[in-house]
Amino acid sequence: MTDRETLKARVTGAWEDRSLLPAAADAVEETLALLDRGEVRVAEKIDGAWRVNAWVKEAVLLYFSLRQVEVTDHGPFQYRDKIPLQAGFDRREVRVVPPATIRYGAFVARDAVVMPSYVNIGAYVGEGTMVDTWATVGSCAQIGKGVHLSGGVGIGGVLEPVQASPVIVEDGAFVGSRAIVVEGVIIEEEAVLGAGVVLTASTPIVDVTGAKPVELRGRVPARAVVIPGTRPKRFPAGEYQVPCALIVGSRKASTDRKTSLNDVLREYDIPT
Repeated sequence: MTDRETLKARVTGAWEDRSLLPAAADAVEETLALLDRGEVRVAEKIDGAWRVNAWVKEAVLLYFSLRQVEVTDHGPFQYRDKIPLQAGFDRREVRVVPPATIRYGAFVARDAVVMPSYVNIGAYVGEGTMVDTWATVGSCAQIGKGVHLSGGVGIGGVLEPVQASPVIVEDGAFVGSRAIVVEGVIIEEEAVLGAGVVLTASTPIVDVTGAKPVELRGRVPARAVVIPGTRPKRFPAGEYQVPCALIVGSRKASTDRKTSLNDVLREYDIPT
């Protein structure tokens, strides 16, 4: 196996000069194999801060250049694509319910449950996480341990620019039905998003638990409880309500995760 720094240098060299790609094809393939096994990640938390491994995203994009479209059969299903589907779920101890799709180059850890849903290349899904029916985990999204992505959740993907941070959902978070999280938003540990919350990089996330509102963007604090909201904004044609998200409370530290989640959903009357 090539050492990590050599691999990185060869991938980045091919990214910057495509004439080097044929000679670096094995480095690209090895990087994708490492991604598929969860041994490298598009982004990782180092000293409390998330950092993007741009060279890994470069490898993903170069991998598309190396692949040809082909038809493959998987039981009663047929696909025509450049990227193969993942296999070996029994060895990995992952429960995958038909017709869930996990692309090669994504990693899903042991004890995760993937209902009929979609996990794209470069994504990472941690141990014990539930990806519920019709949820989408976009390319390079990073989902932590013990997360619950409810039915129809849309976690956005990002491949370019390669320096861009992916969506990150940290350990123990709960994302309610039909919520959408895109554009590199970070959901910190054990936060709760109610059904239908939409978060983009520019969505105001307003903490209304104190005497005065406190506005955030791009990040939901740990253990925060968030619901959809609106607030007025004046335009040339008049004043209209525009979407925002409201932090209305936090999960209690005095209870375990399951009890805390149930309590908080009842306390704040949040649909899931």
